[in-house]
Amino acid sequence: MLVLSRQRDESIMIGDDVEIIIVDVRGDKVRLGITAPKNIPVHRREIYDAIQREKNEKKETEKQPEKEPEVKKPKKSAQQEQETPPEQPPEKS
Repeated sequence: MLVLSRQRDESIMIGDDVEIIIVDVRGDKVRLGITAPKNIPVHRREIYDAIQREKNEKKETEKQPEKEPEVKKPKKSAQQEQETPPEQPPEKS
């Protein structure tokens, strides 16, 4: 890990595209300004961790095979039962 000391209004460059500026220092709080291209996501660590957990949970649910819903045949009414002849085995020749 690289550790740098900076004062207010000083900055740090990461590569050619990301700049971190020390905006303010009050007690034990440091306010940072970050300039980065839109294609580089910038999050606080706790937000990043939550996003990663959500992605992992989604992957786990996608891996589990979905149960096929059972197709239930509608029950015949007593009248339909009487109207339908019973199935007969095929005749032997």
